[in-house]
This record gives sequence, C-alpha cells and structure tokens, in this order.
Amino acid sequence: MKVYKFGGASVKDADGVRNLERIVRLNGDNDLMVVVSAMGKTTNALERVVEFMSAGKEEQALSQWVDIVDCHVAIMKELGLQPGVDIRLQGEIPFDPTLPYDENYDQIVSLGEIMSTQIIAVYLLKQGLSVEWWNMPKLLRTDDTWREAKVDNETSAATIRAGWERPNRPQIVVAQGFIGGTADGKRTTLGREGSDYTAALLGNYLDAESVTIWKDVPGILNADPRIEPNTVLIPSLRYQDAVELSYSGAQIIHPKTIRPLENKQIPLYVKPFGEPQAAGSKIAADGIGPIDVPVYIWRKNQILITMRAKDFAFVLEESLSEIFDIIQRHRLKVSLIQSSAVTISVCVDNTRFVPAAIEALKEHFNVSYNDHLSLLTIRGTTPQILDSAKAGRTIMLSQTTRRTARLVVKEQ
Repeated sequence: MKVYKFGGASVKDADGVRNLERIVRLNGDNDLMVVVSAMGKTTNALERVVEFMSAGKEEQALSQWVDIVDCHVAIMKELGLQPGVDIRLQGEIPFDPTLPYDENYDQIVSLGEIMSTQIIAVYLLKQGLSVEWWNMPKLLRTDDTWREAKVDNETSAATIRAGWERPNRPQIVVAQGFIGGTADGKRTTLGREGSDYTAALLGNYLDAESVTIWKDVPGILNADPRIEPNTVLIPSLRYQDAVELSYSGAQIIHPKTIRPLENKQIPLYVKPFGEPQAAGSKIAADGIGPIDVPVYIWRKNQILITMRAKDFAFVLEESLSEIFDIIQRHRLKVSLIQSSAVTISVCVDNTRFVPAAIEALKEHFNVSYNDHLSLLTIRGTTPQILDSAKAGRTIMLSQTTRRTARLVVKEQ
C-alpha cells in the first residue's frame, strides 16, 4: 500500500479535488491511504473564529464562520454534491467559554480537516471509486497537550491496523491529517503543518511501500522560490539531510515527519500535484549522497532573547538547565543558541507564548530581546555566498561552521 498526502493548496477548490481524483486513479488497483489537510486557507480562517470567540466578539466570529461554511458549500455544489443531503456540515461553533483557549482552539480548528475529507470522500465515492472515510480523532490516540498533542503510537498503531486489515475494506481510505483525539473523545491537533506527520505515522503503522506528499512546487528546492528567483530542484536527499533542513525552517516538510519513515526505511517522495508524472524529490537512506548545491532556508518571525546573570555568575555553567526548563515549560521552539562567559542568547519562534516566558526569565536574569527578525541558514556556504547573503542586511548574530552559516537578520 501507499500513502498520499494532499495539502491545503492542492484541494483549495473544486478543480483541486478533481485533480486529486486524477492522481488517485494513477495508483491503479493498489491500496491507498489518502491524507488530506483543510482546504486552502481554512485553518487560518478557523483560527480567527477562535480569536473572535475568545475575545467575546461573537458577531465577528459568526460572520467568519458563515464565510467558511459558504466556501465549502460552493465547492460541494461545483462538484455536484448536495449540501445537507450528501454531507451535513457542522452547524454551530463548538466553543465553550469555560475551557482554556488552546482546548477550544483544537475543537474548532480541527473542523477544517473534518469538512475537507468528508467532501473528498463522498466525491470520490460518487465517481465510482472504492472509498471510505476515517474519523482520525477516534483512531489516532493522543494526550491532551492542546495544539501540540503527543501521539500514543502503541494504541494508535493497533487501532489503525485493525481498521486497515479488516475483511472487505474498500481500496481507498480518506483520512484527516493534523488531528487526533484523546481517550475521552476530545479532538486534538498535532501542530501547524502536522498533516505530513500524520501521513508518516500511517506509513509506519501500515508498513507502506512509500509516502508521497503532493505540493505546489516541483519537489524539494534549494531555496524558497518566493524569495530566491533562481532555485534548483534537489532530486534526492538522505533522511538526515531532510531532518536538518526541516529543523532549520524549511517549510516543505514537517520536522516530525522523517523519524517514523526512517525507522522502517520507507521512502518519502515530494511531487508537484500539477504535474503528477514528474519525478519530484526522493528522501531515503540508500544510494544517496550529500546535497551538492547551496541550500538557503529562511525561518521568519523570530525573536532573539539574551540573558545575563544578575550577579555576573557564569551563565553557561550555572544556569543553563534553569533557562531551558523555562523555555520548555513555555513551549518555545529554539532555532539557535549562542553563549559567552556571562550571557546566553536564544533565537526562538515569536509565538504568543514568548511574553510569559520572558517574564519568567526576568525573575532570574537580566533579559533583553530583539524582535522582527528572521533566521537565514545556508548549507554549503562559501565566503562569496556568505558575503552576498550579508550585503544590505542588518546582522544581529552570525554563526559559521565548516559548511553551514546561520544569520539572524532584521526583517526587511
């Protein structure tokens, strides 16, 4: 069997759903697990619903909610489906003012994947394919770390294998990426862009022949084409290279995706959904050398936090564990670390958890920070490449090893 994962851009409209059908048919009579994200920018729109509801702005929340439902209804009609007959979309906003923000977030934002997969499963079924829809919150068991749920692999694998191996299962299963569920039936999310991770987990549990991520790019490129005009396709790379790229901020693959595949030596393909016959890029272990072109990775919306001990003690020796305990408790994602005798600086994603983390750090250290930053990682750098990257930019921090440069720069 194979696993195909389709992101939001690939199913943003009726034409995208029809294209998904064409790609699925190319798989022939083989068993196929189809993992789908929310349509288009639905996740962003649902996040605004959560924000409005949490702020008591119910009228704005309802207006945004109606827009989301109307968009899905329009896609259904264009596909020849009947809203309310073929599919009944969620009626009311599932918001509970007594719950924490993050728990409400998961109950509302997870609906994007529920709606998209229902539409796609019914459409494929009406096109004559052998299909069934899986409700992943009942199958992929997680804890209740809202917005960053941790997967119970043992329980999830047993449940999913049982569903897959039962007699007379349809050839194609359509399942949601990004979401799971707790033992008491609450929906959870696995972190933004977590659908790649879902696909990798399903590939691992079911011993897939391969996992393919269908994207709006030719494959894995050496730079973001929206930033760098002259990009190059990387036709193959090793698991370890993919992990490093994703950790540095490459948006093409979710950071957690590689480990479940590497554990069972399952190859991962990244292919363009607009040209399904193209080779794309392959991530595997055997017969693949190191990347032979410079790779530029931008990680946006960073904040550089610097801590200095109040009594001029050696921060690195005496306070490192304390600093990282605070960072972990406040769910910060560290992208770079630099230390001196009396200071330590960390570059982290500038999320809503940062202000509380800074206040906690101030209880023990003198803290300063710079925001509106980006982190540029260059793998395969040379002095000429580094000089060109620095030209015209305000550099807040620079690290260079043998072949890798990392620059924290002011956003332009």
